[in-house]
Amino acid sequence: MNRIGIVYGSTTGVTAEVAQTIQTLLGKERADLMDVSAITVEDLNRYQNLILGVSTWGMGEMQNDWEAKLKLLKEADLKGKRIVLFGLGDQIAYADTYLDAMGTLYDTLLSCGVTPVGQWPADGYACEKSTALRENRFVGLALDEDNESKKTAERIDAWLKQLDGQWL
Repeated sequence: MNRIGIVYGSTTGVTAEVAQTIQTLLGKERADLMDVSAITVEDLNRYQNLILGVSTWGMGEMQNDWEAKLKLLKEADLKGKRIVLFGLGDQIAYADTYLDAMGTLYDTLLSCGVTPVGQWPADGYACEKSTALRENRFVGLALDEDNESKKTAERIDAWLKQLDGQWL
């Protein structure tokens, strides 16, 4: 079984906590956890399966560490790798830019030739629009710790079960 690389960027620690939860649920013997601020091209090339976590700030801005590493994604050999995303944002205060950073990351990864999996239904979310929405589905798991933290554990569990049928 191929190991899974979980890469996250976290300014306040919330995205890191979600990444740690995902690693715990997958099992530390199956998944490695890495802060995007410290990753290298070699780290990305080592995994066939990657889970990438990003948060959206303000009016759709990407978390700073991810923004600094976008160029690195283009330098890595990601062609054909299976990539899943999870994103955090505030769907109420930023209803028109909710998870835009995840949309930006997704578009960057598509240009690198990845095979994206793990899309998530947009039903039940209050956002008005998002670059992470494609045909009424988010490009990855959509989380809102500001307004719906009580739904996070259930959403992660359902998403991982979905991924189990796709590539885990």
